[in-house]
Amino acid sequence: MSATWNVDEFVKAAAVTVDELAGYVDESQRGLAPVLRRTPPAELAERLGLYSWIRTGGMTPDSYRDFLYDYLNEGTRLHHPAYLAHQVAPPDFPAALADFVHGAANNVMSIYEMGASAATVEFAVIRWMLGKVGFGAGGGGVLTHGGSLANLTALLAARARTAPEAWTDGVPPDLVLLAPPSAHYSLTRAAGILGMGARNVVPLPVDDLGRIDVARLPEVLDPARRPIALVADACATGTGLYDDLRGIGEFCAAHHIWFHVDGTHGASALLSDNHQHLLDGIELADSVVWDAHKMLRTSGVVAAVLTRREADLDAAFQQEAAYLFYGDQGFDQLRRTVEGTKAELGLKVFLNLAWRGERGMGDYVAAQYATAHRFWELAVSRPGFECPYEPESNIVCFRYGTGDQAALREQLMAEGSFHLSSTEIDGARHLRVTVMAPATDDRTLESLLDRIAETRPAATGH
Repeated sequence: MSATWNVDEFVKAAAVTVDELAGYVDESQRGLAPVLRRTPPAELAERLGLYSWIRTGGMTPDSYRDFLYDYLNEGTRLHHPAYLAHQVAPPDFPAALADFVHGAANNVMSIYEMGASAATVEFAVIRWMLGKVGFGAGGGGVLTHGGSLANLTALLAARARTAPEAWTDGVPPDLVLLAPPSAHYSLTRAAGILGMGARNVVPLPVDDLGRIDVARLPEVLDPARRPIALVADACATGTGLYDDLRGIGEFCAAHHIWFHVDGTHGASALLSDNHQHLLDGIELADSVVWDAHKMLRTSGVVAAVLTRREADLDAAFQQEAAYLFYGDQGFDQLRRTVEGTKAELGLKVFLNLAWRGERGMGDYVAAQYATAHRFWELAVSRPGFECPYEPESNIVCFRYGTGDQAALREQLMAEGSFHLSSTEIDGARHLRVTVMAPATDDRTLESLLDRIAETRPAATGH
């Protein structure tokens, strides 16, 4: 059997893919199927015929259609109006086209010669993002596969500034990372990977909702410890609340501390005229992380690492590889990332922008923030519902009754009616709504509140 493509077969299979995906998205957006299914893995593997296909092969466009239908039907429908769980976008179709292009062309472009157009597109996207956060012509950036890698890369750059000898000599014992308890788990994980140890992540003073208390920041300063960075949330993963970036940035500047803004979710508010004030002071940061697979509606995963000074990003990694690093490397990005092989990530962001424009992307952000605020208005007007804060983004936390909130969430997921997440605020478990799907409307929100109020007493405490 030839290893070259059978182009006719590809065309047929691609048509099947487009047809099935179009039906899947349409059905999902109209809420005509359960928002998620969680068939046990053994049963699902049997239903999909996984091990038989692996052993024997022989799939054709016709049998592929049957497989793809079942595969999509058993997943989680991010385009569904009742998808309200995690900070993962229902991707816009231009980003999906970029995935299709990359799947065929596979221009892995950490080095320019492996994908000149892909690298150039990413460079243009990075310059656009740098402008949006206010870093200007002197800034640098790179796209990575996800916010966890992006945070790690930014902290490597911060460590290089504070302790440049750490790469070759090991991590000095006096290094610490300053971060609020609400910081994403990837920050603590990065401290472990960097060799600092999770115990050297110093918690910042916060208010009852987990926001950094700027007035109390001097409490964490210790002349015997050197902070590689101070992390602020824009916005916090759990609550969707923004830290006071300007106040924190001015504190960091006064004390010569690297200021890192984790804007993975909330930096996209820069595109909304009504919400960009939430990022006031972001231009004071030394580094910013901004995920596109959240509010810029690309498929997973695309995250930007942005630094105010380009040289800081270049200092993050120090390596030698004679088969890669030599001569004039132009736009090569390999020295700036963990990944040696990197997908055409910039194309996803670019095509979404090329189709929708900055205004269209900003309108999406504003619409999801507005829908979340509408949910808050509806919830606080009903008996039994409690919200600890007015939302600033598309994330709302709430409780219903005094019973087991996790059990309530589990019931909704088991019946496939709504997909929510949950978090803890001030030691209490809360339900958590993250409005991501454009199809989510007032009818969805009212139905969710009705369904919660109808749940069994064991779940609500009533």
